[in-house]
Amino acid sequence: MDAMEQQRVDIFEKTKDFTRAREAQAMGFYPFFIPFEDSEGTVVRYEGREIIMIGSNNYLGLTTHPKVREAAKKAIDDFGTSCTGSRFMNGTLKMHRELEERLANFIGKESVLVFSTGYQTNLGTISAIVGRGDVIITDKEDHASIIDGAMLSLGELKRFRHNDMADLERVLSKLPPDVGKLVAVDGVYSMGGDIAPLPDLIALCKKYGARLLVDDAHSIGVLANGRGTSAHFGVTDEVDLITGTFSKSFASIGGFVGGDDDVMHYIQHHARSLIFSASLPAANTATVLAALDIIENEPGYVQQVWDNAEFMKKGLLELGFDIGDSQTPIIPIIVGDDMRCIFFWKALFEAGLFTNPVIPPAVPPNKALLRTSYMATHTRDQLERALNILDEVGHRLGII
Repeated sequence: MDAMEQQRVDIFEKTKDFTRAREAQAMGFYPFFIPFEDSEGTVVRYEGREIIMIGSNNYLGLTTHPKVREAAKKAIDDFGTSCTGSRFMNGTLKMHRELEERLANFIGKESVLVFSTGYQTNLGTISAIVGRGDVIITDKEDHASIIDGAMLSLGELKRFRHNDMADLERVLSKLPPDVGKLVAVDGVYSMGGDIAPLPDLIALCKKYGARLLVDDAHSIGVLANGRGTSAHFGVTDEVDLITGTFSKSFASIGGFVGGDDDVMHYIQHHARSLIFSASLPAANTATVLAALDIIENEPGYVQQVWDNAEFMKKGLLELGFDIGDSQTPIIPIIVGDDMRCIFFWKALFEAGLFTNPVIPPAVPPNKALLRTSYMATHTRDQLERALNILDEVGHRLGII
């Protein structure tokens, strides 16, 4: 009995060994879970201080748009606060179907299926399509939801170097022709702001008999008048599956997958994250519909986010910052050393500017960065103030 007791392991023991976060909190250099008191999109308030926000995915700034807010309020009045059931059971509203039809038309696909979160979209889509004996091939910088979907599936996971088509071909060429293959990539990569080379990806998928999934989380609402990466390259018909989220440009929460009608019908009946999750509440659904109205009818929002991004890109380069290969309103400031990156974040935060520090393993070793991203609703004055703060702090800390 004593020997058996000695062999027992408390599964909670690992929680006592995890001390890094508490150490950072005690030192005042913990950059996560910061509780803001209020937000107007481009400005947040923390402990009574106003801080310019350049770390949000609210690309079009629609979370504060009067039409969007009013749509959400009306939906609560009409439908209450929850559907209290999954899409599969009692949780499908006529509004969900309307959104799916409009999104299908917007992104240029035959059919669309709406999920309760963007994460659940990739989780459910990939695990439904990729089965035992199949292979999923992912870019090494793909979002965690793609990797987790691959792990939840019964297929084999293979990875290729970021945006490296020669390495992707190396992987594909070694796979047997008689296995199902799905290549999954981000349309716009959330840390570097670079765009996946879809024409090259499509050519390789056709050559080796693979299907292609593109996660447009950071490109829907931004690229090609908001229609995403496939429309940006003019290859929508050649991309098999397009996934996206409502938590960025669409000012809500939720997600979608679009493709051929038969494929959507299959996913609808096999995606566990859809079948076993409560459906998107009416208020969130109405928010997305209102945001879609604005994107389709007021193209100035998309143009403005690009104007602001170009202004910041030019300013950051002139100051001497390394912004990598950004092609979008996501602009990294590459610092390199982990601790210098955290010190830089802290000093900027204290000076009134919010950014997102990203350190390994989220990025490769010695590639720590501050992730900045811009909104259509940032004023030129706010952006100029942001550049002034980055200039002063960057020089003071020897970053530039």
